[in-house]
Order: sequence, then structure tokens, then C-alpha cells
Amino acid sequence: MVGPVAVPETGGLDRREVVRALLQDRGDMLVVSGLGSPSYDLHAAGDHDGNYYLWGAMGGAALVGFGIAQAQPQRRVLVLTGDGEQLMGVGGLLTISVVQPPNLTIVVLDNGHFGETGMQTSHTGAGIDLAAIANTAGFRHSGVIRDMEAVRTLRDQLHQTTNGAGFYTVKVKAEPLPRSLPPRDAVHIKNRFRSYLGLPVT
Repeated sequence: MVGPVAVPETGGLDRREVVRALLQDRGDMLVVSGLGSPSYDLHAAGDHDGNYYLWGAMGGAALVGFGIAQAQPQRRVLVLTGDGEQLMGVGGLLTISVVQPPNLTIVVLDNGHFGETGMQTSHTGAGIDLAAIANTAGFRHSGVIRDMEAVRTLRDQLHQTTNGAGFYTVKVKAEPLPRSLPPRDAVHIKNRFRSYLGLPVT
């Protein structure tokens, strides 16, 4: 027997406003964005050589950010992704939690829907709490954010030294927004990111 399905939450924050606030005074922070709307949100906030947009690899954003955080321990690394994308990569959170990179924070822009495939209700829209999963997995810092004051507090925390990885769900509105398309050339994105890090470009 199938149990009752929770009614998706109404309301929520403006996702573009959230991303702009998180990136204010970003300094040399590196940002990885999951496919779809998070990449559009990141690009809308201002293109940057330190942005690594993922056009595919659904479920891989957190792990890509994890790899970069390990390779660049002196830099802060922010992963911006969506609930649908992160639901595909829940297992990766366990690996990240084992290592606890102190320079990595994952932010899930959670609208409770699969925005790229028709706005069907996602698992989080039916009541699954990704922040609770991260907390149970052992993330040292986790939580659910529902107001801009908490977003601004998180922004300040992004630049502070911590004792482990962070994972935060930000509840945003389920609304279609104009797409702000970043470069689609994956080689170009990779090469300019490497150049920004002072690494050879091949």
C-alpha cells in the first residue's frame, strides 16, 4: 500500500536573489553548479572564470565540488545545485562526509520539483528532507534555510574556517524564470577554470 504523499510547500525564496546574496563579495571562492536552473541562476548573478557549470552529469555536482575542494584546499568551494540533481547523488554525500573537507559547502536550491523535465513534484516536494539526510550521514554543518537573513548568515559562514563540510537546503519558489545561459562549450569552461587556478591549459 502506498502511503500518503505530502502536499508540496508553497511560498519560498526568490532563487536568483538567494544566489546573488550568496555570491556577494565572493573573493576567490570557486563555484560548481549542477545542471539546469542552478547553472542559470549562477550565470545570472554574473559570469566568472571561477564558475564551473555542469551541463550534464546529473547527480555529480556535489562530487565534482568535493574533488575540487580536495585539490584546492586553500580555496573555499561552493556547490550550487537543485533538489532533483542532488536526489540523484545522495550516495555521494556519504563519501564527502567520511572525508569532511572543511572548505566545501553544498547548497541545494530546493523548489520541490524537477524543473528541467516539466515541473513534476520531486521527492523533497513529497516530504523528503535532504538536510536531515546529510545530518544523519555525518555532515558537521547542515540545515534548512527559509529566509534571507539566514541566507546572508550562510554567506558569511562560507568564508570562515570550519571543522568539516556543510550542507544546506534553501527553500525557493517553484516558478519558471528566464534562462540565463552560461557557455555550453565544456572544453572552454574547463580550460578557463584551470587558467583561473593558474594551472596549465591543454
